[in-house]
Amino acid sequence: MANQAPNTQQVAPQADKVAGPWREAWRSFKKSKVAIVGAGIVIFFVILAFIGPLVAPQGINDQLLGDRLQSPSSKYWFGTDDFGRDIFSRVVLGARISLWVGFFSVVGSVIVGSILGIIAGYYGKWVDMIISRMFDIMLAFPSILLAIAVVSVLGPSLQNALIAIAIINVPNFGRLIRSKVLSIKEEEYITSAKAIGMRDARILFSHILPNSMAPVIVQGTLAIATAIIEAAALGFLGLGAQAPTPEWGKMLADARVNFINAPWTMFFPGFAIMLTVLGFNLMGDGMRDALDPRMKN
Repeated sequence: MANQAPNTQQVAPQADKVAGPWREAWRSFKKSKVAIVGAGIVIFFVILAFIGPLVAPQGINDQLLGDRLQSPSSKYWFGTDDFGRDIFSRVVLGARISLWVGFFSVVGSVIVGSILGIIAGYYGKWVDMIISRMFDIMLAFPSILLAIAVVSVLGPSLQNALIAIAIINVPNFGRLIRSKVLSIKEEEYITSAKAIGMRDARILFSHILPNSMAPVIVQGTLAIATAIIEAAALGFLGLGAQAPTPEWGKMLADARVNFINAPWTMFFPGFAIMLTVLGFNLMGDGMRDALDPRMKN
């Protein structure tokens, strides 16, 4: 009876070790102060996107021409633009637009890229050759130039900018998934699934895809930051959001004529872009460290 106590005490730590890879990744993520800061910034802007209409003192198109180009003050926290519009209200309401473009463009890229990458990696041969060469051709063009070309064909608008950003990011996710599938499909459990007659579709979506998602989640988080920058660049060039939509890149483009005499009109939208992108990058780095086994000690 005296020997039973030590055996009972050993159960808890063993159960803790097999808690699961996602719980272990979450614990590793929480240990990174930089990642927590990044997640805090992202959560702040997400909350701001939802409650924007409640905290914005004015509407996005409310014009007070008598208060044109007012510097930041207690009345106008971020000042006003050349139409007398409150910049704070437009920056707050613009958070929803920028996050919407960044998130849904990446979701579209992940869906299309994952499907193509899985098919290329699993079936190989001529299917892999065709899809891989298509990825190579798309990656041969600078991403912003390819986005400009797509928007030029579809027409300048926020929705078409979202589609363009989704298209140019498809090869990144496709190649990532393909490389993961090439290693996973050689595992014994995949061979066993084929031996018992399991259909390819079930093998792909029940076994291979779930085990390939960790790097996609990391890449997707970082891609949202890139998508926000690309959307701002297209808006700055007049190919994305159109006036009077308060998209941050479009706000920068409209404010560049007043950069010398009213620098706050460019500073606050630019700072919002910088802070949001920084948050996603810090969070993405933390997720990479937590989910990539090569980053663990």
